Amino acid sequence: MQRYLVGGALRDELLGLAISDRDWVVVGATPEDMTAAGYTPVGRDFPVFLHPETREEYALARTERKSGRGYHGFIFHTGADVTLEADLARRDLTINAIARADDGTLVDPYGGQADLEARVLRHVSDAFVEDPVRLLRLARYYARFAPLGFTVADETLTLARNMVAAGEIDHLVPERVWAEMERALMSAEPHLFFYLLQATGALAIVLPELDALFGVPQPVHYHPEIDCGVHTLLVLAQTARADAGLAARYAAICHDFGKATTPEQFLPGHRGHEERGVAPTDAASARLGVPKRLRDTARLITRWHTHLHRIDELRPGTVLKLLEAMDAFRRPERLEDLIAVCAADVRGRLGYEDRAYPQAERIRAARAAAAAIDGAALAARGLEGPAIGRALRQERIRAIAKAL
Repeated sequence: MQRYLVGGALRDELLGLAISDRDWVVVGATPEDMTAAGYTPVGRDFPVFLHPETREEYALARTERKSGRGYHGFIFHTGADVTLEADLARRDLTINAIARADDGTLVDPYGGQADLEARVLRHVSDAFVEDPVRLLRLARYYARFAPLGFTVADETLTLARNMVAAGEIDHLVPERVWAEMERALMSAEPHLFFYLLQATGALAIVLPELDALFGVPQPVHYHPEIDCGVHTLLVLAQTARADAGLAARYAAICHDFGKATTPEQFLPGHRGHEERGVAPTDAASARLGVPKRLRDTARLITRWHTHLHRIDELRPGTVLKLLEAMDAFRRPERLEDLIAVCAADVRGRLGYEDRAYPQAERIRAARAAAAAIDGAALAARGLEGPAIGRALRQERIRAIAKAL
């Protein structure tokens, strides 16, 4: 019974990055051996155990055989006869197929160290095509490691395209797609996740609402990048640059979905794209199983983002309508998400990257002024029932007018 440190912890350590969770593989043991040694079984599909003290995961070395389509279409074999090399062979990328024994010896049968040095993401074997989640992981690793100089090997990109052409990607489970997308969105270069999916043809299946934006033109006077898809990913990159949260980053992806539905005779203009974008945003969120807080924020930002751009043109009553629509008095964080996406929307254009966004402080000032109006004070004047609501609105509108 021998244990080896494997996977992302070892990879990141070799890259000089901080590590969090450590995973281990155990060779030469049975499930009975593990429980007898005090490990707690937790694996549902194959034997995984928690260390009795560290609570780190220890998986028995295993092999796998394709038995169906999709992520669950595998039969796993574990046993004391499974070698470390056989276990590493089933992993996705060479940089994840390195192991280290307790004495510090590295086991690297598939050239992972060389690919770490060369900054290459390369598949271990042709078995890569058997699991569609691996394509999503490849895109996520690219988004994470591209800032370190990593590229995708040509043969791996070809293999990924073959997966899409063979229909394997059609069997992705929505929750797995969102799990990978969520992690990719919070990476340093999240837009690269979607660019790689587009390069393989997978974006049209995973997020067709975004894929449909590529090739759709916008007025060059406002959008030097012209292409709606390119603009959307520039906006996403700007939210990452500003260290925005997950809700803003997801909304950045969705905010212009309506532009893919603009009738051709009206191009390159996109009047009304805000309202038209709500349905595809909701459809994408529902299909992916996006958490309710995020899907609500994405829907509202899609619908209202151009109002904030034009705040200097709006009447005070319309500004109040915007604040109420965003539920900004009870959920100020949602207003901050709107501001983050709108600022990124302006800066996500070629040559606009450092453009100021004074609308942010103006909407914050309007909210603060309106929030300062005390409904209890109005009730003290003798107002009752609906009259308090009407008076509150009028007072808030006057406060917003003064603040702006």
